[in-house]
Amino acid sequence: MIFAPGTRPTEIANGNLEVKVLMNHPFRNGMGMALLVLAGLVADRVSAQPATRSAPAAARSTAAVGGSTAAGVRPATAHAATPAAGGWLAAGSPFRQLAPGVMKDVDSDLKADETVEHHNITELLYVDDAFDFAKDVPFRHEVWALEIKYKPIRMIWADIPGPDARMQRKQIWYIVYQVTNPGKVYRSEEQDDKLFKLVEIAKPVRFAPVLTLEVHNILRKEVEGSAKGQVEKYIPIVLPAIRAREDKNREFLTSEQMALKELRVGETVWGVATWQDIDPNNVWFSVYIEGLTNAYRFSDDPAKYAAFKKTGNYVPFREIRSKVLKLNFWRPGDEFTVRETQVRLGVPELPGGPPSKPASEWVWWKTFPPADKAVPAAN
Repeated sequence: MIFAPGTRPTEIANGNLEVKVLMNHPFRNGMGMALLVLAGLVADRVSAQPATRSAPAAARSTAAVGGSTAAGVRPATAHAATPAAGGWLAAGSPFRQLAPGVMKDVDSDLKADETVEHHNITELLYVDDAFDFAKDVPFRHEVWALEIKYKPIRMIWADIPGPDARMQRKQIWYIVYQVTNPGKVYRSEEQDDKLFKLVEIAKPVRFAPVLTLEVHNILRKEVEGSAKGQVEKYIPIVLPAIRAREDKNREFLTSEQMALKELRVGETVWGVATWQDIDPNNVWFSVYIEGLTNAYRFSDDPAKYAAFKKTGNYVPFREIRSKVLKLNFWRPGDEFTVRETQVRLGVPELPGGPPSKPASEWVWWKTFPPADKAVPAAN
């Protein structure tokens, strides 16, 4: 059909026919409009005929094979992505089929040397520094890591209840991801010769995620290197809209729901994290995902422990760092127009900006003693 520049069509769907009426077309009245509508009906009828005739043929071929079906049950037939689904449904699957490259892969980075650490036992050496058995002691534990894929940061507008019980229009930032338990757990087992051997086992694990979005730099640059961090926020009113946009047939779990059960070996689940009131004055920001692995490191400060024993005032002398996935993004735009199409992966080398960063990296985040998560620990 013919569309005049600047016109706005009204689409009327009726089964396999689709009639498009041009509201401002110069031939909207009289014989010209009638010919346009008639041409559209004929074209749509011709294109629809093969699809409508193929269904009975498929049903007859199924019956001819000898398979009988229950009343009201349509025979299951393998078919490719259908035009009715816009090419988004995979064959035989109710879920939306994403184009290659939409979901970004991350290396799980599971390392064997993370199963053991050597440390001095500070408490014993404070009593007597000659306790050699308390020096360079190996601490062993199992290590596992989940596989993750994600979509870059997305945005959606929603009406959110405000403090005065009135609805406020807000831009919600969110990230959609999927995690899989590959069933790979590293463990050190002692052998008969008193040596330890690294073995790999498969077992369910519990994924208890915490996602934090941190804006590293702001456009106004009131303070050099200033940063603003925000832990994900549970916003139930926006979840149906996100599901309708991403895949209405798929369940997207929040972090609270994700931690309720263990992931079986080979099981894949989808999750979503949301934020609101993100400062629009941002250029570089990151999302930290905790819980993808149980790898950790710890270190003691003997001087702080000695001060604690002498004064009686507790001073945290032990520092624990967890392995956390960091996703890096940047947005070439201003604070007046913030769109998800501006979001880019990684951080390029820009004048006046931070050093270049990859799209994803693993960092060691200080989790004890508790600290402000807006300032993560360095690697």
